[in-house]
Amino acid sequence: MAVLATLSPFAHAAERITLRNGFEIRCDHHVEIVGRTRLYLSAGEDNYIEFSPEEIAEIEKLPDPPPAPKSASTSNPSIASQRSRQDARLSPTDLREMLTRASHEHNLDMDLLASLVKTESGGDSRAVSRAGARGLTQLMPATAKEMGVADSFKPDENLRGGATYLDTLLTRYHDNLALALAAYNAGPEAVDKYHGIPPYRETRAYVARVIHEFNRRVLAREAEAKRAAAQARQEAVSVPAPQ
Repeated sequence: MAVLATLSPFAHAAERITLRNGFEIRCDHHVEIVGRTRLYLSAGEDNYIEFSPEEIAEIEKLPDPPPAPKSASTSNPSIASQRSRQDARLSPTDLREMLTRASHEHNLDMDLLASLVKTESGGDSRAVSRAGARGLTQLMPATAKEMGVADSFKPDENLRGGATYLDTLLTRYHDNLALALAAYNAGPEAVDKYHGIPPYRETRAYVARVIHEFNRRVLAREAEAKRAAAQARQEAVSVPAPQ
């Protein structure tokens, strides 16, 4: 963190990063850190991916999105304040509990659902994409309605809807994770049309990012389990035998 404090990030509303392999990634901003280019996927410091400068072909600043129209909730300070307080209560512990419940309901790996959430929204329960996708799992209004989600900005409802949709896609594509993720991003029609992952840069980058994050979490989980088992064995050996 001391290194990060000395750096001045490029404060852009959004940037489009084109990789030399043809993938495109949209990020909030980027910084150069010790020979690596770090792409921050949201305004915070926790959600990022890194590449070597040689892997990046172009960095393009995107125009600022138009201001959102005022609604009753944003023009009324008391309602806006109430929603802010509701969002503030979504702590990492709360989010993990919701992820656990939603994943258990559909027999999904919790780390897979968490990886999807991190890639889709960075954990922002009120995120809205340029296309109109909403909430933690970035459900489009039509998809949310189909999944029985009444309010996509309610984290528990959104997670249940996203988990239901992902489970449906995994069933449709016979547990082929790459195809299910591609359909989540580009729609099942595109996957069926191309008989595989569509040749869309955004979709291919999306699938790679979710799977990369999922693998990272699984490896961390396995390493933690090994450490816990080793510690338990060490403690068992160190306990003196009864006299």
